[in-house]
Amino acid sequence: MSSSVSQFQSLKPRSKHGTVMAVSMMKDEAPFLLEWVAHHLAVGFTDILVYTNDCSDGTDEMLIRLEELGLGYHRRNEIPEGIKPQPSALNHAQKEPLVGASDWVLVFDADEFLSVNHPSGHLEGMLDDTVARGGNGVVITWRIFGSGGVVDWSRAPVTEQYTRAAPPLWNKGWGVKTLFKFDPEYWKLGIHRPSIKNKHLEDGFPDTVKWLNGSGLPMEDYFKFRGWRSIRRTIGYNWAQMNHYAVKSVDSYAVRKFRGNVNNKKDKYNADYWSLQDRNEVEDRAILRHAPERARIMAELLKDPVLSRLHHAALERVEARLDEYRRTDAYLELRDSLIKASEVPITEVEAKPPQARDPAKIAALMSEVEKKSQSRPKEERRTETVPGWAAEGGDPYMPAPIDLSAEIPSDWIPNHEIDLPADARVFRPETLTAIVAGRFERRHARNIAGYLDGCPRVLEIGAGVGFLPIRIIKISQGLTLMAQDTRSELIALGKRIAARAGLDNTARLKWTDGPLRFPSDEGAEASGLAAYLRDFRPDALRLNRPADVPPETLAAQELGTVTRVIVPFLSEDQAAEWRAGYAPVLAAKGFTETEDRAGGGSLQFDRNTP
Repeated sequence: MSSSVSQFQSLKPRSKHGTVMAVSMMKDEAPFLLEWVAHHLAVGFTDILVYTNDCSDGTDEMLIRLEELGLGYHRRNEIPEGIKPQPSALNHAQKEPLVGASDWVLVFDADEFLSVNHPSGHLEGMLDDTVARGGNGVVITWRIFGSGGVVDWSRAPVTEQYTRAAPPLWNKGWGVKTLFKFDPEYWKLGIHRPSIKNKHLEDGFPDTVKWLNGSGLPMEDYFKFRGWRSIRRTIGYNWAQMNHYAVKSVDSYAVRKFRGNVNNKKDKYNADYWSLQDRNEVEDRAILRHAPERARIMAELLKDPVLSRLHHAALERVEARLDEYRRTDAYLELRDSLIKASEVPITEVEAKPPQARDPAKIAALMSEVEKKSQSRPKEERRTETVPGWAAEGGDPYMPAPIDLSAEIPSDWIPNHEIDLPADARVFRPETLTAIVAGRFERRHARNIAGYLDGCPRVLEIGAGVGFLPIRIIKISQGLTLMAQDTRSELIALGKRIAARAGLDNTARLKWTDGPLRFPSDEGAEASGLAAYLRDFRPDALRLNRPADVPPETLAAQELGTVTRVIVPFLSEDQAAEWRAGYAPVLAAKGFTETEDRAGGGSLQFDRNTP
């Protein structure tokens, strides 16, 4: 063999934390193998061990060559009767001296790529901070990446082809993988997380387990003992995420379908599985920070004539087989079914139903130390809900600039019978979660008609995409509304949303992205809010974004025809803040709060009648 081992040694990372081992299991992954290996060398794994079974495409030969070059290890997955390939590989890894001697271990699959989001961009920096915080494990949550509408086979890197994913707060995509300090005396390996061996459950060892989530925050104690998914209080991606490319393109999916899978699941590659995994609601390019180093390493690997020959032979083999398969009715049927399955909205996706929780069975399995942990008060054993859930006072929209110039695939999801796009360029992650669940502005959407009763002309400031203005026009009779927002891109999107709702040609809904300039601004006396109040002559003024019209600004306005001012809030604390600011100003202008209206989520101030 013409390539020397020494020229490849510089590709192998080293770590002050010792051996950082990636353990995986594969079957016929040759077309993607070099990218997977190069990527995980780029992010910082010092060692890679892969078990293979029943390969027919050169995967095992490529891994053997990588081992000869000193860049990984290959083992045959000898599978005992009645055992599936994946558990078999884990049993072998449990006894493998290389794994036993490792300091840190992460078990994950060939269609999973670790994205290190930590500021350092490398496992070394993430482990530095993990150890500094007293941690000995990091629980890394999946991000489910879809096809992005790609049908045809391509040799382009997986991580560059597929950059659209499920919303980060979509709980069906919350499976985890665990990077942890390994000692085979105490731990039994698992595909999602290791488990403490029974003989050490009650000897004090669990007290030494201090795992962090994917944002570097402490995991809850229960996860030491059971669970394989993140929950609302433990989700986090600031340090790391596991990108799960379960489907890739239609052609790649077809390849996987006719070569089988590492766990022998017969019904895995059907349209139902595709609709679950083909999620493309948001763009996520975080992993591309690793692309230059991955490309450099892969280019070096391909300088080895043996690897180059095996890699290109695998590509040519799969492309020839695909070319033949595409001529069949079976391929056309599969392609059409998958394209149709891609149209299933995220709100209608069905995952395999979980087994019913049996508290008695769980209690029987608990060790005494786990029972003791679970008996503590909830506030002592539960962490705070992570940022991103119902962020109080938060703007539902992404900060400017919002670039909507490119057309991207997005699900349009009904919220109170108004279709909204699940577009991560526009909406913050927590807002996307609400939209996907059909609950965007749900409280205000339910109550808006009552707040505007008796007000035929409404001016809404900070309307965003105009969801509530569209809602009130659809359900009211004779009401005219002007929706204002200085963010022109939101107004433009609002007009599209209105058109889908059948309101693209109505004089009852007016839009403006005009700036809010006030009398205190030089030369602005005849523009801004003062002009809207004077020219539109509203009966009701709704401050959907109070920050645009703070109390001191409202104090300087002539409210003229306005008989009602509405200030929505998201929490009782915010209601108290708005009341303290606006009530005195409006009282000076002859308005009094109708206090019983606050129960619907807005402060309502009505002009006093003589």
